[in-house]
Amino acid sequence: MTQRIHNFGAGPAVMPLSVLEELRDNTIVLGTTGMSILEISHRSKAFDAIIKSAEARLRRLLDIPGDYAVLFMQGGASTQFSMVAMNLMTGSKKADYIVTGHWAEAAVKEAKKVGTVNETGSTKAENFARLPRADELKFDPAADYAHFTSNNTIEGSEWLRPEPEVGSVPLICDASSDFMSRPIPVAKYGAIYAGAQKNAGPAGVTIVIIRKDLLSRSSKSLPTMLNYAIQAEKESLYNTPPCYAIYAVDLVCKWLESIGGLSAIEKMNAEKAGLLCQAIDASGGFYRTPVAADSRSRMNVVWRLPNEEIENRFIKEAQAAGLDGLKGHRSVGGCRASLYNALPKASVEALVDFMARFQKSNG
Repeated sequence: MTQRIHNFGAGPAVMPLSVLEELRDNTIVLGTTGMSILEISHRSKAFDAIIKSAEARLRRLLDIPGDYAVLFMQGGASTQFSMVAMNLMTGSKKADYIVTGHWAEAAVKEAKKVGTVNETGSTKAENFARLPRADELKFDPAADYAHFTSNNTIEGSEWLRPEPEVGSVPLICDASSDFMSRPIPVAKYGAIYAGAQKNAGPAGVTIVIIRKDLLSRSSKSLPTMLNYAIQAEKESLYNTPPCYAIYAVDLVCKWLESIGGLSAIEKMNAEKAGLLCQAIDASGGFYRTPVAADSRSRMNVVWRLPNEEIENRFIKEAQAAGLDGLKGHRSVGGCRASLYNALPKASVEALVDFMARFQKSNG
């Protein structure tokens, strides 16, 4: 197959075509280096320019204050589940976690290996069909930090309301699946981390934005590669970083700048999600979402059909029609469309058209 299909995959996810073209062109020779981007040394002037450009673009797009470090790490958000606790749960040895889905639970599991976790505002009893209300969140002022997941990729909910009010306790966010999809007030956070493979680039690099005063919490007894302070001191170059993935992040950030930045992409994302959610709501119950209206994600829209047999038929026929990645996560079933930054509106329009045709012939 040489024609690109509509990619609704949850990650690794669709990337901007212009970025893919530039990556293709520089896979053989990068600029005047005479080498591929895959071959240049991470200590070279060429790569030094790339990693500094990627950081500078991230700082501009997100308006990151100067008292925050930007780290390019490896191991995905799953490694950060451990690193956050190992580096930051060093005072009272207690932390608050808002539990809103599968990945929030995974973060809790790792944090419990380090200290005491207070699971606040969990909606597990409701199958994570909504986000907790502000009056359900009970934070401990003595906690070392409070952690939440801004978008729940599997369950299809997103924290689009103002950030949780946690007082003077540092607020930590796993922003993996809505990172770079909208502006966020970085100064309200102690740290933000995100795997790049949804909106910021390919799999292989994890971006960590951390307030510099928190780096002093990192104990010298920690393993070197899991120590935020050392990674910041070495400017993400203690060992060989994921050079190709960082280069891709730089190109994605350049693309975001070219289309107007995060405010512009937020508007596009809201239009795409609105189009799909409207089609679901207008189907008379043939398509139905388990997520409360005020908690729906713009990044991952989930829905069910009348029964699993029809769902399987829907997914199979959609794939045959060039609509890929619509099968829901194995833990919850159903259907899911991931509407990340680089997914064109035309893809959502194609999906909505298919949904109408499928309902007409199967409803």
